[in-house]
Amino acid sequence: MSISGLSKVTDQLFLSNATAASKANLLTSHHITCVINVSLECPTLVIPGLEYLHFPVADLPESPLYDHFKAISHKISEVAASGGRTLIHCAAGISRSPTLCLAYLMEHHGHTLLAAHTHLKQCRPIIRPNIGFWKQLIAYEVYLFGKNTIQIIDSPIGRIPDIYETEAKNMVPF
Repeated sequence: MSISGLSKVTDQLFLSNATAASKANLLTSHHITCVINVSLECPTLVIPGLEYLHFPVADLPESPLYDHFKAISHKISEVAASGGRTLIHCAAGISRSPTLCLAYLMEHHGHTLLAAHTHLKQCRPIIRPNIGFWKQLIAYEVYLFGKNTIQIIDSPIGRIPDIYETEAKNMVPF
């Protein structure tokens, strides 16, 4: 597990922030072959020999990240099948790129959203998709499995996934 470097999600998938994604030696030492940038604000630093994909998405609840779930999941799977490794990143590696890792874990590893989140949180404890991305992930889980394992609930700090309920009860609204 690495918060400032690359966080290993599976043998073929890594997650990071933009700073780590721009370090050639870090990418090389982890045998990364494909880099997926999911941000508007982060330039893609191209390192020769690596494949780069850019999905310009804002970290806003209304951003349609769902529209990219299948394409990005398929790409990660395709790279893995060819023996490669994918790094997916956004600015901080907290909301957008973890959301896409969760979609991938559901679609290609058969994890429920709850199981995918539990796994990813162990790999990178700072993940916290925004509420709009949570809603999209819940919809994707229903699409994939016909049911959902996480609910959006009301809390003292607003609408949140039920997995955050305990910590929300301990927070005082501003």
